[in-house]
Amino acid sequence: MGETKNTSLGTVVTDFILLGLPHPPSLRTLLFLVFIIIYVLTQLGNLLILLTVWADPKLHARPMYILLAVLSFLDMWLSSVIVPRLILDFTPASKAIPFGGCVAQLYFFHFLGSTQCFLYTLMAYDRYLAICQPLHYPVFMNGRLCTILVAGAWVAGSIHGSIQATLTFRLPYCGPNQVDYFICDIPAVLRLACADTTINELVTFVDIGVVAASCFMLILLSYANIVHAILKIRTADGRHRAFSTCGSHLTVVTVYYVPCIFIYLRAGSKSPLDGAVAVFYTVVTPFLNPLIYTLRNQEVKSALKRITAGRGVTSENK
Repeated sequence: MGETKNTSLGTVVTDFILLGLPHPPSLRTLLFLVFIIIYVLTQLGNLLILLTVWADPKLHARPMYILLAVLSFLDMWLSSVIVPRLILDFTPASKAIPFGGCVAQLYFFHFLGSTQCFLYTLMAYDRYLAICQPLHYPVFMNGRLCTILVAGAWVAGSIHGSIQATLTFRLPYCGPNQVDYFICDIPAVLRLACADTTINELVTFVDIGVVAASCFMLILLSYANIVHAILKIRTADGRHRAFSTCGSHLTVVTVYYVPCIFIYLRAGSKSPLDGAVAVFYTVVTPFLNPLIYTLRNQEVKSALKRITAGRGVTSENK
């Protein structure tokens, strides 16, 4: 059970109980193993992309792969904020999380998640310039500008996370303290507040739902122009390469944005499906990113072969 304490302001919650994902007890061991495997593969896959981009001069000099490396870094941290806590739901360990831990988890989840949201938009912009404006690409997307845009995404994400955490936990929480969710997220925590949450729900709708929907529409607009440009490419090989690169990005974006918009445009919802839907953009997307970008990206695969071959030659010389 969670703890509360009495103060001059009344009863105050000192920790929360995360109820986790609803699941049959018979599947507990299987789900425990599945999420552990997903977490380990997520970390290894994204680390592989990071090391590949860093080690290959042809990749880390190009904005597209700088953005991909940043995405991998974000995925590793986002997964670490969510999945280890989720795994505990399938063990006999205590489901309690300290009040400060809940604040930290909500902040980092929204900081990293919103930064990733902005980064996907930058990646769509990068692909739009590369395919639709190839002659202007070196001017509008060089290494320096790419660094500035990525830094801006991090700053905007940090501001967003701070606003959401501050607004959520400025409210009084006097019990009950059972969060009907697998993480400390805004809709689930707000249901426990002992005060009017109208302003919070409005800010959540605008700051998360509308912003995410706007970014998604900008990405779709970019890809509409990209598809139009690709269809003008005369060679089948050129069309295939362009569609392959952009198709992988659009697949990941759809898996990330659609569940996210579904959750936050319905901030007042108490649907039992919300937890299952949230797993897609909190657990599945960080796991899929390295698979999609590695298996469907010929340049990344070529870089991996060059790095492996280089190590082989080095070991033979020794």
